Amino acid sequence: MPPTPPLLGPGRAVAEGPRAPAHPGCEHCPDAALDDAELMSARAALAQGRWQAARSLLLHTGDDWDRRGHRVTVLAREPYAVAWAREWLLAEPDSAGAATLHALALVRRALRGKEPPERVRDACAGAAALAPADPTPWLGLLLLARRLGTCRETRRLFDEVRDRHPEHHHAHHLMAARIAETETDGGHELRVFAERSAAAAPADSPLAVLPVVACTERHRVLAAAGRASADALEAGHWAEPAARHALNAAFDWWLEWGTEEHPRGHVDLNHLAHATSGAGRYAEAAALFQRIGPHTTRAPWSYPDRDPCEAFRTARERALGG
Repeated sequence: MPPTPPLLGPGRAVAEGPRAPAHPGCEHCPDAALDDAELMSARAALAQGRWQAARSLLLHTGDDWDRRGHRVTVLAREPYAVAWAREWLLAEPDSAGAATLHALALVRRALRGKEPPERVRDACAGAAALAPADPTPWLGLLLLARRLGTCRETRRLFDEVRDRHPEHHHAHHLMAARIAETETDGGHELRVFAERSAAAAPADSPLAVLPVVACTERHRVLAAAGRASADALEAGHWAEPAARHALNAAFDWWLEWGTEEHPRGHVDLNHLAHATSGAGRYAEAAALFQRIGPHTTRAPWSYPDRDPCEAFRTARERALGG
């Protein structure tokens, strides 16, 4: 059991409790850390109140912004992250790493209805002031706006992230999901956003997979609204010309560039495996599942309203022949 967290103002931090896997013992249950062993180690230390490991991790991450964003968002998910980040801030009041972790941990609490959004915005703004070049505090604000903000605010915050890192992987995925949920033009805005983002990125950028992500997000929204069945995410959906073109281009990109390391690379691999499996392209899916190994991601396997662990396992067995 974790130690009692330090005091936060007049009261103690509210523990959210340990996370239990949907299927205990299942090797394919999602872990947000993916394949980052250093992150896993720092996360385990943080859970016990040893924030110095997180400090060292973020210090050595430097200005690798995609990796920094990935690591901070995963650390921020820990139940006691707010408390331990506050303790770190007490020791180092001017630490941008401590302020950013504290801010994103507050974002997580706000998204669970346990923190006033205005307080969270102030914390993110304070972290941004300590590290003007870092897009991560703005990513925190984007995560908040994605659920609680207006379309205009979400777009503005996405631009703030992109101004600091034009290829920010997580921010582009968040924006694609938000456009899918709010657009009224039959998917045109979402398709243009994804295709333009992919075209503007360097040849080796994983944003090449964004059009596939966009297709999947759109059909998630349609299924949730009852305008498409779950089966529309399978062969029928991926047989549509636009979706087929996006999948072909993304898979070709992976064949050429997919061996390059990226902190969120398994997010793209899971999207590609989900799409190729749904399209009945089992040989391609099998190669992707082999690369994924145990590093499952909740999205897109939870679409629409599925158990991601079970959906991944079923698709993997189908592609690998049992």
